[in-house]
Amino acid sequence: MTQLFVYAFLLIAVMAANRSRLLTTSGMIAAFFTGLFVNLGFGLKGLFLLVLFFISSSLWSKIKNTNKQQAEEMLVKGSTRDWQQVLANGGVAAFTSALYYITADPIWIIGFCILIACSNSDTWASEIGSMSKRRPYNIRTFKKAERGTSGAVSPLGTFASIVGSFIIALTGYILFELNLSEMIFITIFGFLGNVIDTLLGAYVQAGYLCANCGLKTEKTFHCGHQTRLIKGYSFINNDFVNFFAGFLSLLIGLWIIKM
Repeated sequence: MTQLFVYAFLLIAVMAANRSRLLTTSGMIAAFFTGLFVNLGFGLKGLFLLVLFFISSSLWSKIKNTNKQQAEEMLVKGSTRDWQQVLANGGVAAFTSALYYITADPIWIIGFCILIACSNSDTWASEIGSMSKRRPYNIRTFKKAERGTSGAVSPLGTFASIVGSFIIALTGYILFELNLSEMIFITIFGFLGNVIDTLLGAYVQAGYLCANCGLKTEKTFHCGHQTRLIKGYSFINNDFVNFFAGFLSLLIGLWIIKM
């Protein structure tokens, strides 16, 4: 009976997110099955952590100012998440839940928290950092860059990234009754995921140039014309970077734990 309630809650939640334009139809379906897998191993505690990430990140994405609107012009996708974005941010986390269900090894609780902290850290950095009054710096060129540029950092965005990771670590600490060192560990590796994301964004993520207006963007089409690849690799988009950054941070964290 309890599980039926959980399934009903998940279904209503993702449908409401779709209706509120927080999820596309494909994103709604992906989010539902991601929730099912998270519930499999971690139950309501895992779902609460996942929902905390989704709601907080979605709220920040809905806060607009002139600087953020300029930044969003460079991005391929807006604040409405599709299935690729859902799986890039929650797919591996759902897999750790399945592994915990099979093995009951508490290391997967730490891994799950790290992955959600990575996603939250990266999203908060992007959404809050783009509202900064100061232009960010590109970590590859050390020159000022346009807001929304992959691989660009700002003091506000970095601070938001650390806080975003800490919020998830603190919540995981309370829900899963972790110890203080584990909470700090999750905070560090959640932030590390954002650092890896930034490095990948600066060096290998695809960047394009619009020949019509001169805008540097992640979009393959702009102003009605195909853009030209000027940086990175065409198959490495933001979803790939998000997925790989979280996965790599998880692997490093697990390796350190097992040392």
